[in-house]
Amino acid sequence: MGMRGPGAKPVKLSEKGKPKKKSTRHPWVKKGLSRADRLISFIESLPVTAGLLAGTKMKLLPFQVEFLRAVYREDGSGKRPVRQAVLSCPRKNGKSGLVTGMALAHLIGPEAEQRGQCYSCANDRGQASILFREMKAIILATPWMAERVNIRDFTKEFEDAVTGSTFQALSADATTKHGLSPSFCCYDELGQAKSRDLFDVMASAQGARKEPLLVAISTQAPDDMHVLSELVDYGLKVNSGELADPSFHLTLYVAPEDSDPWNPETWLACNPAAGVFLSMEDLQTAAMQAKRLPAKEGAFRNLRLNQRVDGESRFVSSSLWDACAATVPLEELRGCRCYGGLDLSSTQDLTALVLFFPESGAVLAWFWLPGDGLKEKADKDRVPYLQWQKDGWLQTFPGMAVDRHAVAVAVAEISTMFDVQAIGFDRWRFADLQKLLSDEGITVRFEPHGQGYKDFSPSIEAFERLLLEGVFRHGGNPVLRWNTSNAVAVTDPAGNRKVDKKKSTGRIDGLVSLIMACGMYARLKEEKSLAAKDFSGSMVLSF
Repeated sequence: MGMRGPGAKPVKLSEKGKPKKKSTRHPWVKKGLSRADRLISFIESLPVTAGLLAGTKMKLLPFQVEFLRAVYREDGSGKRPVRQAVLSCPRKNGKSGLVTGMALAHLIGPEAEQRGQCYSCANDRGQASILFREMKAIILATPWMAERVNIRDFTKEFEDAVTGSTFQALSADATTKHGLSPSFCCYDELGQAKSRDLFDVMASAQGARKEPLLVAISTQAPDDMHVLSELVDYGLKVNSGELADPSFHLTLYVAPEDSDPWNPETWLACNPAAGVFLSMEDLQTAAMQAKRLPAKEGAFRNLRLNQRVDGESRFVSSSLWDACAATVPLEELRGCRCYGGLDLSSTQDLTALVLFFPESGAVLAWFWLPGDGLKEKADKDRVPYLQWQKDGWLQTFPGMAVDRHAVAVAVAEISTMFDVQAIGFDRWRFADLQKLLSDEGITVRFEPHGQGYKDFSPSIEAFERLLLEGVFRHGGNPVLRWNTSNAVAVTDPAGNRKVDKKKSTGRIDGLVSLIMACGMYARLKEEKSLAAKDFSGSMVLSF
């Protein structure tokens, strides 16, 4: 009988100890059906258990059928080549019914296998229980399922007494997920996951099965560093033919960045269930509020248009930033004039030095972090610090705190390579480093740069002007790009602006340093211009 537990529903047994079997003729066992046909037939035989359509059978929409046919297609040997699949679309497009049907198909339907292990993954316990309750309602409303499935409410598990297959709802905050061997796994709203650990565990555990399947159904994540964003970007390359990978499938419904977010045609293009599961009146109301209230625009674009944006208004457009990703060879920059910004961290945070070269537009950035606990920092910040360290984008020191002496030595070495005109710095935390810099014999001009509205607003204007003109050549530095994507700008009543670390979604130290570097460039350029005018005037007077 398998495992039992609190809330387990008893299974009726025959005299021989096996579950009673009814002579129900299932529609998905007809001859001539393809694998996808059997799955679709199974899902459309399931009852709707709630809402206005309760008591009727499920009816898949064309986009859902298309997705299932793509994922469950067979190769020449009759096997399903797809092992990972992503369906990314805006909220309220009927994903719950689709996921429920797929999970039941692998537990007790046409995709079930002997002693299969089926899992659903969610970001918290409350979310994990949603799919379990939906599956339970269908099982109890379907006599042949209720007869053979053990239900364990306490652990959110099902067991098919005929095949021995099991289903369990997991959450990211569960204490352990190792030792699993999933035949099927669906991850609900992966784009909202705070850590990639659960996804990575399930993906790495697939190898023990002949035809495992891991499915993520979610709106897009708000940033490029998220695991879902990695999957979407990979899938786009597969779909375009840039990469050949028959084991991966992506279906993506998204409004293009250059589309009008307030046009109903845009809503219809990226919401395949609009007018069916999704009310057009609901969309119109959400759009009207987002248009009138800028604070809601980011959430509307992410949740309703499935665009990769955060609920907060971003300071820097990703399209503008990515358009400046050209690289200037390091050898061409040696001895060239540049301006810098240095953002010192507290004992355990990110320290950044960024140089801007006005003649070429080149941007060079250095980042430092304490090396101890780097994996934990990566999990907390949800970025690949270990990979960045390996690739040379991030420098680390031994220990748990920032090694200010090592930073001073690095700044000294960097200053000998280039013609550094001035480096702007935040006065806070600089006193300790100042002596170390003096001890290293650094003669570079360091200029204090306030972090309030008054000092920061002119530097932001200089940065934005250079960005809009396409001057920067930042070489695609991933740490700097991450910092830039996190930034949120705030404005005081006088219209002055600054980037706010408290409102930003992650670390922004590199962007702060670049803005200070641009401010130094603009400030000293203006000083030279004024000096030239004064010199010219004095020449006239003396002549």
